[in-house]
Amino acid sequence: METTMFNPVQQHLLKMFAFDGSEERLSEVKTVLSDYFRKKADTCLEALWDSGKLNQAKLDELRHQDLHAMLKK
Repeated sequence: METTMFNPVQQHLLKMFAFDGSEERLSEVKTVLSDYFRKKADTCLEALWDSGKLNQAKLDELRHQDLHAMLKK
């Protein structure tokens, strides 16, 4: 049987849920993580917009591309 190696984040989450693994706690953690990564993405996108690397023309161009297919390459 192959062993699974957990990274430090996974280890920390496992330790947290060892004490309270309720559905309510899971929902709270999902909300916190979603908010954190949404804010992080917003900050990065704002920086791209402010630098001129991202603009409305680029967004319009991306709208017509299959981004999922691009990620599979």
